Amino acid sequence: MKFPFLASIVSAGANPFQSLLKEINVNGETFHYFDIASFPEYRELPYSVRVLLESAVRNCDNFQVLEKDVRGILRWKQMKGTPSSEDELEIPFKPARVILQDFTGVPAVVDFAAMRDAVLKLGGDPDRINPICPSDLVIDHSVQVDFARSEDALAKNQDLEFERNKERFTFLKWGAKAFNNMLIIPPGSGIVHQVNLEYLARVVFQDAKKDGSVRMLYPDSVVGTDSHTTMINGLGVVGWGVGGIEAEAVMLGQAISMLLPEVIGYKLVGKLSPLVTSTDLVLTITKHLRQIGVVGKFVEFFGPGVSELSIADRATISNMCPEYGATVGYFPVDKNALEYLRQTNRADEKVRVIEAYLKATDQLRDFGNAEQDPVFTQIVELDLASVVTSVSGPKRPHDRVSVSEMQQDFRECLTNKVGFKGFAVPEAELAAEGTFSWTDGKTYTLKHGSVVIAAITSCTNTSNPSVMLGAGLLAKKAVEAGLKVAPYIKTSLSPGSGVVTYYLKESGVIPALEELGFNVVGYGCMTCIGNSGPLDDNVANTIEKNNLVCCGVLSGNRNFEGRIHPNTRANYLASPLLVIAYALAGTVDIDFEKQPIGARPDGSAVFLRDIWPTRQEIQAVEKQHVIPAMFRDVYEKVELGSPAWQGLNAPTGKLYPWDVASTYIKRPPFFDGMTRDLPTIGNIVNARALLNLGDSVTTDHISPAGSIARNSPAARFLSDRGLTPRDFNSYGSRRGNDDIMARGTFANIRLVNKLVPRPGPRTLHIPSGEEMDVFDCAQRYAGEGTPLIALVGKDYGSGSSRDWAAKGPYLLGIRAVIAESYERIHRSNLVGMGIVPLQYLPGQNAESLELTGQELFSIAIPANCKPHERITVSTDGGKQFEVIARFDTEVDLEYFRNGGILNYMIRKMID
Repeated sequence: MKFPFLASIVSAGANPFQSLLKEINVNGETFHYFDIASFPEYRELPYSVRVLLESAVRNCDNFQVLEKDVRGILRWKQMKGTPSSEDELEIPFKPARVILQDFTGVPAVVDFAAMRDAVLKLGGDPDRINPICPSDLVIDHSVQVDFARSEDALAKNQDLEFERNKERFTFLKWGAKAFNNMLIIPPGSGIVHQVNLEYLARVVFQDAKKDGSVRMLYPDSVVGTDSHTTMINGLGVVGWGVGGIEAEAVMLGQAISMLLPEVIGYKLVGKLSPLVTSTDLVLTITKHLRQIGVVGKFVEFFGPGVSELSIADRATISNMCPEYGATVGYFPVDKNALEYLRQTNRADEKVRVIEAYLKATDQLRDFGNAEQDPVFTQIVELDLASVVTSVSGPKRPHDRVSVSEMQQDFRECLTNKVGFKGFAVPEAELAAEGTFSWTDGKTYTLKHGSVVIAAITSCTNTSNPSVMLGAGLLAKKAVEAGLKVAPYIKTSLSPGSGVVTYYLKESGVIPALEELGFNVVGYGCMTCIGNSGPLDDNVANTIEKNNLVCCGVLSGNRNFEGRIHPNTRANYLASPLLVIAYALAGTVDIDFEKQPIGARPDGSAVFLRDIWPTRQEIQAVEKQHVIPAMFRDVYEKVELGSPAWQGLNAPTGKLYPWDVASTYIKRPPFFDGMTRDLPTIGNIVNARALLNLGDSVTTDHISPAGSIARNSPAARFLSDRGLTPRDFNSYGSRRGNDDIMARGTFANIRLVNKLVPRPGPRTLHIPSGEEMDVFDCAQRYAGEGTPLIALVGKDYGSGSSRDWAAKGPYLLGIRAVIAESYERIHRSNLVGMGIVPLQYLPGQNAESLELTGQELFSIAIPANCKPHERITVSTDGGKQFEVIARFDTEVDLEYFRNGGILNYMIRKMID
């Protein structure tokens, strides 16, 4: 058998729903499919739930997926059809495939290699560690904006990418050979989610049976190790981000255990104004849904307004699903989606099969036909005509501000107390400014609000021809008006795929973009993930010397503190058009309606409205220049990679030859000392709080992906091994080495820990009263034999789905976290690492319980703990309080009892 692990998960005979297996003939070929539309309850199910149902029916083996699981999904209306429904049902879901990017893909392959070693050590067959679920890995997070504003920026950045990451890339190339069912898209190809949208997504799988006789049709579905995997929802593919740990289990054939979700119907009506963009729309929806509260829920879009949106527009909305908090932001497949498949060069015969299958199973949507509307838990509505030009910031993606109010809002943020909308700049320092000299011999001035980074970046927008071409047309009009961008502003253009560069060139807007400094700098996440590269020393020193609140403006989806650049305290998400506009203005402290964006050579004023293209102008250029041949030319050779990739000589063999001197790839200690028998679950006794944190602590706070600070424990570790700061690279690029990542845990310079007086990666060693780096303090506690916990507030672990945000705390010795609430993926990751996620009772938190974080904590964990069981926490001061064990399912508890999900999988392999 090609995949030996199948033998350990298949049991109990035939699928009980075998009678639903039907035939369909398309293009002269016969296909099989499960006729899920024959269930009487089917037409009331939301379209997203229909995908969950089909997966359960097709995979029902009465072992991993039970017949009662299918019956439970069919009861969705009774259980989740109204907001007052409180019944919970745990269901299994087996996605059709897994997608990874390299920052999370490297740790996954490292774990797989280490699992093979562990299985061998325990007497098993290491070759049983192989992906069963098709797994695509796109290398897109490694490239950094070191060089910008020059014709050779792209080549220089890509050369540096290979120089810094050669060891990682070689390791991944080994993984592609050593493991079955794994496709790797080489660096320089584009951003994972855009490549998924334009190339990898199937919409409907057309799998051949093992004997090659009859092919099986079923919906494409995916989980990914990046929270913005949801972008593919815009094409009608159900998918969402999971922790890297959970994704690894799915790759090995394990079903995801989830709660049957509520589905919020989001009705779109009306039409967008000719002057607004899809970015403005998604920022509006993000703020709206955050206010409603959709965490842990599905959002499904419907209504006649959906037909007004292109697939790229829908993908933009789905991309920011993590920012509005839902699990998915789903657009069912319609005729527009099928046309998009043809536009992106998917084979016409495959598209005909997709259409026939979706029609046969009532999964093809007509958004203008209200009779197709299913039942939803709750319906909310947005009139597209109400959307206005917007940005979001300065510290969170859902803090939308209309551009007409931007100047006033920024000025209020300057004086507001420190928080998500405040910097607490004293009145006497509001007029602070600093000057510096530039290479052109001129002197420039920076003030509060000065823009120093302007980046067209991130798959949120770079996948959308309308906003990319819109930016190009705006740039063209700006150049024609004689406008320029100040030379010290770090401008960059990082397309999400080669197709974008192709149509920007063909439409003739590249020269204007380059004239304004928006040269192509690389193909990857870049500034959006924090790979913005260094600012010029003159700029950075001026900001620091004068304590200025300077700004980054980017077309991304994340702007959390410390993520974009250490010197940009305010960061705003905006459309690519507004990125250029604010770069031209040089400041966010501007009212575009009243103040000119610049002046023509004759001195006459130029306003933003003078150079802003309409949707009609943009659509005319798009229709002419975005054609299937572009997608064919780019993607027919995408898997080959560059000559540099092809020249990498990877090791051979099923077991990886670890290099103990490597600072990139290291066998992790997660399975050291592991036995065949389950470990004993004991109480946590006399633990110290390593940190006492507030609300909205993101995975960027817990496990940064950006640059390694020169005074950090990770930097000291690398320096001790002979590396200079130039070679430190980023935390994200070193996720294959636990020594670096443990030292990088809670290393964010903006971390606010209540145990110490100032923000930064510091904490208090309680017994001694000494303030020290978080890692060093954890090491001292470990030497003293002291277990650790963390006290945190609401929405702990929001942001990117980052497995090291759970692995890192585990390596620091944290055995439990007590939070007011958790982000969905992060809670799952904690369980996956064997860390106990505990939650305060409603209305309680550390402050209301008068916890300082300096107590000793003891936590009684029952041997037969149940999902959501209340357990008791005691302190050395005699205080006791109850918390909820956030083991949400029995599967969560099984993982915990094994010491984590990967330990569980290893034991299954050797049974």
